[in-house]
Amino acid sequence: MAEATAPLTEFIRAYEQATNSHDITRLVPLIAPEAVYWFSDGSHRGREAVLRAIADTFATIRDETYRIDDLEWIVHSDDHAVCRYRFTWTGAVDGRPRSGSGRGTNVLVNNAGTWQMLHEHLSA
Repeated sequence: MAEATAPLTEFIRAYEQATNSHDITRLVPLIAPEAVYWFSDGSHRGREAVLRAIADTFATIRDETYRIDDLEWIVHSDDHAVCRYRFTWTGAVDGRPRSGSGRGTNVLVNNAGTWQMLHEHLSA
């Protein structure tokens, strides 16, 4: 089973690294145009709205490090995959050290041979 999900896990690690780069342009190819993200601050529909929400997070949480642990693939096929995990973050908000954690669920879709994030739901 691990071999079957290895490319998916590689995608999630690339997504994690792109997020930690704080460079929005690195996230663009990893997010599907029709993506919907549910964050604690609301819902974001479409890649541009998702990227704006992520950019707002980067502006609010300085020097953020985002980490995905306990990654579990609950459904996977050649075209779709669903995972759940625990996440943690550390950074500075208003110049003060802050951290948080929660759970995530992601839906990935294979668009013409390229995995992309179709949905992300993060909760504390």
